[in-house]
Amino acid sequence: MNITERELVEAERNMASLRGEARAVSAHYDRRADRVLVRLNTGLELAFPPSMAEGLADASPADLNQIEVSPAGLGLHWPMLDADLYLPALLQGVFGSPGWMAAQLGASGGRARSAAKAAAARENGRKGGRPRTRKLG
Repeated sequence: MNITERELVEAERNMASLRGEARAVSAHYDRRADRVLVRLNTGLELAFPPSMAEGLADASPADLNQIEVSPAGLGLHWPMLDADLYLPALLQGVFGSPGWMAAQLGASGGRARSAAKAAAARENGRKGGRPRTRKLG
């Protein structure tokens, strides 16, 4: 593969624009803690459970062990899972696509327990339970 002088200059310009930004320098999976650990060029370490990230939730420890850091340090890739995470998004608390994140929020809301939710469930039970969905048409 041949790289032109123009492509080289553009790549150097892109890398120069990344100076000062946090970038991953290494990443690994800690099986005992069940955490993905990412070390940044700033000295900061980011740790998160795989269950929080799209594409990693149901992965085996062997698949989680194989993490590649992109050359620019902005991406993490799990080749055995074909899963990718973007470091700037992780630092903002975004662990997946908007649809996936919404589904996770909905699931956690459904598991929530409160006195008001319990009272509403009891009241619905007295009325015969959840109403049946009606088919339109």
